[in-house]
Amino acid sequence: MENKEKLLRNILTNYWNENPLLFVVITGAIIRLLAVFFSKGYGMHDDHFLVIEAAQSWVDDFDYNNWLPKNRPDNIPTGHSFFYVGLHYLLFSVFQFLKIHDPQFKMLIVRLLHALYSLSIIYYGYKIAYKVAGQTVARNVGIFLALLWFFPNMSVRNLVEFVCIPPLLCSTWILFKNENKVSYIPFLIAGIIAGVAVSIRFQSIIFVGGLTLVVFINRKFIGTFLFLSGVFIAVFLTQATDLFTWGRPFAEFAEYIRYNINHAYQYLTQKWYMYLLFISGMLIPPISLYLIFGFIRNWKKNLILFLPATIFLVFHSAFPNKQERFILPVIPFIIILGLIGWQQFLDTSNFLRKKRKILKSTWVFFWIINSILLVPVSIAYSKKSRVESMIYLSKQDDFRNFIIESSHKSDYTLLPLFYLNKWVSYAYVTGNNPLSNIVKYYDSYNKPNYIIFWEDIDLENRMQEFRNSFPSIQFEAMILPSFIDRFMHLLNPGHLKMEIIYIYKIPE
Repeated sequence: MENKEKLLRNILTNYWNENPLLFVVITGAIIRLLAVFFSKGYGMHDDHFLVIEAAQSWVDDFDYNNWLPKNRPDNIPTGHSFFYVGLHYLLFSVFQFLKIHDPQFKMLIVRLLHALYSLSIIYYGYKIAYKVAGQTVARNVGIFLALLWFFPNMSVRNLVEFVCIPPLLCSTWILFKNENKVSYIPFLIAGIIAGVAVSIRFQSIIFVGGLTLVVFINRKFIGTFLFLSGVFIAVFLTQATDLFTWGRPFAEFAEYIRYNINHAYQYLTQKWYMYLLFISGMLIPPISLYLIFGFIRNWKKNLILFLPATIFLVFHSAFPNKQERFILPVIPFIIILGLIGWQQFLDTSNFLRKKRKILKSTWVFFWIINSILLVPVSIAYSKKSRVESMIYLSKQDDFRNFIIESSHKSDYTLLPLFYLNKWVSYAYVTGNNPLSNIVKYYDSYNKPNYIIFWEDIDLENRMQEFRNSFPSIQFEAMILPSFIDRFMHLLNPGHLKMEIIYIYKIPE
C-alpha cells in the first residue's frame, strides 16, 4: 500500500513538473465533474429563468418570459440577447427530436458542456502567465483557476457573467501572443471572439472597449480597425435574430442600454468600493490582498491584462446598480496578473525574502480555507426544494395545476416550470392577494388540484384558512432544502428563508 502511494505521488509530481498544463486542466476537470453530477438546481434567478425556462418554452411553442414580438404589443424588446438562450434552444430542440424529456438529464448534459467549456479559462490563464513570467508562475495560475473554491460551481451554471469569460480570455491571449508580429489576421480573429463575448453578455463591451484601447495605445492602428471590425461582424451575426424578430438590427442591445440607464437606481445600489470588498473576500485574504497588489504593481508592463479589467471594474463601481455577479468577468484577470505581479515583487524584495515562513503560512491558510469550501460548494444542490417540488408534481398522473400559498408575506417565489415539464399559469396566495380571489376565479386557473405551502411560518393558521374553502385537502409530501440552502439561511436568516415546501392535494 505504501509503495502504491509513493508511486502515485511520483506520477503526480512528474506530471506537475513535466506536463503542468495538462496537470492543471485535468485537476480542474475532475472537480468540475463533481459539480456536473451533484450540483443540481440553479444559483439565482438569472441563470435559470432567463436562459433555461426561456429556451425550453420556445421549444414547446410557448414564450415563458414574453420576450417574443407576439407578446410585445408595443413592439419594444426586453433588452436580452437571444444568442446564448438560442444555443440552448437548439440543444433542447435536439433533445426534443431524440425524445429526451427528463429535465434532470437535460440539465446534466448542459452542466457537462459548460464544465468542458470552462476548462479553457484554465488553459488561457496558464498560457498568458507562461508567456509573461514562465512555468512556475503559470503553474500557480493554472492550479488557482482550477481549484478556486467557487469556480467549479460557477463553471456549470448558466450565468452569462461567467460564460463570457472564456472568449474574453481567448481574445486577450490572441492579441497578447501576436503583439510583436506583423500579421493582422489575429486582430480580426480576436475581434470576432471578443464579439461573441459581447453577445453572451452585453456589458462585456466595456471590457472589449478596454482591449481596443490597448491595441490603439500600442500604435496598431490597422490592428485596431480590424479588431473593431471583427467585434462588429460577430455581434451583427450573433444578433441577426433582431432583424427577423424586430425588423431592425441591434434592437435588443439598444433596449438593454436604454433600460439600464433609465433604471440605474431601481435595483441594488451600493457604495463605490463594494466590488473591491467583494473581490477581497471571495479570493480569501490575505492572499486576495497579494493579488490586488500584484495586479496594480505590474499595470504598465502588462497593460493588456490591466487596462480592460480596470475599466470594467471602475465602470461597475461607479454605476449605481451593483450585484456581485456583475464583476465575475474580471476575476480571472486579477488572478493572472496578480500572481504574476506578486511573484515578481517577491523576487525583487529583500525584505520579503526574510519573511518566507510567514508568507508560506498565509498560503497554507488560503489552501485550507479554500479546500474546506471547495467540495461542499462544488457539489451544492442549490434551490433544491423548488426543483424537487416541480419534479414531484410532474410525476402525478392527475396533476392539472397548483396554487402557491405564501400568505405570510407580500410576494411569492417563482417556481421552475422547466422541471414540471408543463407550462401552467398558476395561482398564488400572498398577503396582498387573499385566498378569496383564488376561490372566485378557481375555474379560470384550470381548477388547481395541488397546493404548495411555502415555508413553515404560521403554517397551521394558513392551512386552516385553506381548509375553510377546501375542507378535504390531503398532505402529499414535504420537501426539504439542501444542505447548502440551509447553510445560506443560517448565514443570512434575514434575507434567505428556510425553503421547506409542503405539498397538499385538493381531491376531486
